[in-house]
Amino acid sequence: MTTTTLLSAAVYFALGCVVLGMVLCALRLAVGPTAQDRVLALDTLWMCTMLLALLLGIAHGSLVYFEAALLIALLGFVSTIALAKFLMRGEVIE
Repeated sequence: MTTTTLLSAAVYFALGCVVLGMVLCALRLAVGPTAQDRVLALDTLWMCTMLLALLLGIAHGSLVYFEAALLIALLGFVSTIALAKFLMRGEVIE
């Protein structure tokens, strides 16, 4: 087995694991009994989306995916902070 084939197999295995994680997070997002569970599931879902973009960038050899992953990370962080503040205080902008 060559190195390129092994790397391809590892990337596709990681893609499958990330997609499985996204499905489980979406399930927790839909079923979660509390708002905190849903926020945690949404936080994990955007991290999985960022990982998916990174893995697609590795698989296709394109830098556009890495830039998209950076934007997803920044927007996900800001949205998580806003949701946490909303759950604690009931308002986002004071």
